[in-house]
Amino acid sequence: MIYKSKLKGIRAFVFDVDGVFTNSEVLLHPDGDLLRVMNTRDGYAIKTAIDEGLKVCIISGGRSQAVRQRLLDLGVKDVYLGVSNKLEVFKEYIKDEAIDPATVLYMGDDIPDYDVMMHVGLPCAPKDAAEEILEIAEYVSSKKGGEGCVRDIVEQTLKVQGKWFKAK
Repeated sequence: MIYKSKLKGIRAFVFDVDGVFTNSEVLLHPDGDLLRVMNTRDGYAIKTAIDEGLKVCIISGGRSQAVRQRLLDLGVKDVYLGVSNKLEVFKEYIKDEAIDPATVLYMGDDIPDYDVMMHVGLPCAPKDAAEEILEIAEYVSSKKGGEGCVRDIVEQTLKVQGKWFKAK
């Protein structure tokens, strides 16, 4: 549970999309669109993190405009899609936002996420991530991609920081 000690210092979340917000499956629509399913509880956690002042960034190789719109609707301002070099985009993002990489939590599930995960304070993965990613993740969610792994780690972080749900 060493990762828990790092949650208090997290100031930014960076996420991949496919395999993290989704279950890695796509439905092939006859018009060529690739349809994905996203978890609404993940969305609630993202919106709450933003409302509590944490930064949220998305870096994905996918290009879905529906995914972009969903994330923008949740309040995510930094959405990078169609990215072939995630580390390059990540380094530019933290430079532009003046974010210390030690305060970044990144959740990814596959090989394209590996390099970024090696440059953040807390690399995380859903439980069904690729073997290479599971080996370097300091926290592996008990949830699979698309089944609440984003909510899991965001909620844990906000609870440690005293920013999660407070009954009235």
